[in-house]
Amino acid sequence: MGARLARSVGQGALVVGFTLYLHALGWSAAGIGAVLSAGLLFGVALTLLVGPASDRLGRKGFLLAYEGVLVVSALLALASSRPWVLVLGAVLGGFGRGANGAAGPFGPLEQAWLAQGLDAGERPRVFSLNSTLGFTGMAAGALIAGLPAAWAGLLPGALAFRPLFALPLLGSLVGLALVWKAPDVGSAPPRPRGGAGPDRPADREARGASDTRRAENHLLARLAFANTLNGFGIGLVAPLMAYWFMRRYGHGPATIGPALAASFLLAALGSQAAQRLVPRLGVVGTVVAMRGIGLALMLATPFMPVFGLAAGLWAVRAAFNQGTVGVRQALTMGLTRPHRQGLAATVNNVSIQVPRALGPAIAGLMLHHGWLTMPFLAAAAFQVGYLVTYRRFFGALGPAQG
Repeated sequence: MGARLARSVGQGALVVGFTLYLHALGWSAAGIGAVLSAGLLFGVALTLLVGPASDRLGRKGFLLAYEGVLVVSALLALASSRPWVLVLGAVLGGFGRGANGAAGPFGPLEQAWLAQGLDAGERPRVFSLNSTLGFTGMAAGALIAGLPAAWAGLLPGALAFRPLFALPLLGSLVGLALVWKAPDVGSAPPRPRGGAGPDRPADREARGASDTRRAENHLLARLAFANTLNGFGIGLVAPLMAYWFMRRYGHGPATIGPALAASFLLAALGSQAAQRLVPRLGVVGTVVAMRGIGLALMLATPFMPVFGLAAGLWAVRAAFNQGTVGVRQALTMGLTRPHRQGLAATVNNVSIQVPRALGPAIAGLMLHHGWLTMPFLAAAAFQVGYLVTYRRFFGALGPAQG
């Protein structure tokens, strides 16, 4: 969780600064959306490769490699604004992605690592705390991202954004040290005991394990479908929000940074509120209630006549929408047995990230044509579908899970 906090500061700064930096360099809305989509799609492909493997090989080595890649990406971005450097940073380093401090494509590894040794009843509290720390770091980073306006006299134009890449560099160096010190705990599948034969305990255990596996796979398929709707609902708006504020209201990092910092801070508070609601409403009831309010606030945002009102609605929306991240992750970890939690986290991540990766490219084209409200309307439609299916698929789970 300490590594997540350190990493989240740089992510928060680049959620604000990266798209504005690309705009200052002369990139079009379509180009900005395309590079964000490319980064997300690469992350999905990498997640598919390493997520299930982590259940067998452990998580520490993968996370150390990720931190190392981030260090190199940030160093290159500090030194150059060439397109290949920025594309490489977006694809390998996740610039502008804003993953709440998670380790990008290796986020499922962190989730599975964190879940080990936790009882089902503990997961909402621990995962909500983990999410709160990430949002707090993102808020700090977004606030710092407003500083380019202060030193614009010394670093004119796009160059004013360049120092922001020092934040992901420092965060990854801290993350390297913390992950290096953390114990690497594996989770091997349970081995059946007893001799062979149709009535032996080993065979009875194997048959039971096969039935359990099918039930788990059914739940994971449902999760993937619901998350696909959620991913489109997120990807059409959130990754380009700083750029949208600039296009819609003509504001720069000095005001957009604090506005997004407020949204991350409220999301952190929302994470704590969500885990307190779980004992009364269950995970599913908490998610549906909070996300429903967040949906209404998001839908109202593009119709606000001034920046202050739009930014305020967007910030309050974050408390209800992003505040449920931790409890949703806790539910995911409860859908399978411990030795398959890496797979569960991978399914959860990939099924969100594939449609989320397509969202910025589609929204970028909409913004390129001046359709500033359309991404919000399309996102709202997908989020309504997500809430309906999430309630239907998981509403019957027991209190420990749902």
